[in-house]
Amino acid sequence: MIGFIRFADSLSAWFGKAFAWLIVLMAVGTGYEVFVRYVLNDPTAWALDVSFIMYGTLFMMGGAYTLSRGGHVRGDFLYRLWQPRTQAKLDLVLYFLFFFPGVLALIFSGWKYAARSWQYGEVSINSPAGVPIYQFKTVIVAAGILLFIQGIAQVCRCLIAIRTNVWIEAEEDVFETEDLLIRKANEAEKGSHP
Repeated sequence: MIGFIRFADSLSAWFGKAFAWLIVLMAVGTGYEVFVRYVLNDPTAWALDVSFIMYGTLFMMGGAYTLSRGGHVRGDFLYRLWQPRTQAKLDLVLYFLFFFPGVLALIFSGWKYAARSWQYGEVSINSPAGVPIYQFKTVIVAAGILLFIQGIAQVCRCLIAIRTNVWIEAEEDVFETEDLLIRKANEAEKGSHP
C-alpha cells in the first residue's frame, strides 16, 4: 500500500507542478493583453477565453496534488482533536459516500461532454475569435482520473492509519520562503558553534 501511495503522490505532484506553469503563461498573456489594449489601443479577441481556459485547466489538474497534500478545505474544528485512527475511519466512510461517487460522475459526465465537444470541434461563444475549447473538456476527464487514483491512495492512507494510529504523510516538496530562511539561519548558527 505504501508503494501505491508514493506512486499516486508522485503522479499527482508531477501533474500539479507541470500545470502550475500555466500561471506564468497566464501572466504573460494578461500582460500582453493589457499592453496591446491600453498602449496600442488594439485589444485581442482571444485573451479572455485563453486566460479562462488556462485557469480552469490549472484548477482542475491541481486537484489531485492538493488532495495528496491535505490542502482541500475541511471543517476540522472537532476532527483535528481526534486520534488518527478515528479520523481515518470517518475519512474512509466519507470517501466512499461522497468522494468516489462524485469523482466517478465527473469522469463519466466529463467523458460525455468531451466526446461531444470533439465531435463538432466546439469553440468558445464568449469571443469573436472562436477559441477551440474541446481540448479543455478533455481536461475534465484527465483531472477526474487523477483524482480517482489519488483517492485510492487516500483510502490506503486511511487503512494504514486505522491499523497503526499514524497518518502516512506526503513527502514535503514545497516550502514557504520564511521556513527556508529560518532553516538556513539555524544551519548557519549550528555551523558557527563548535
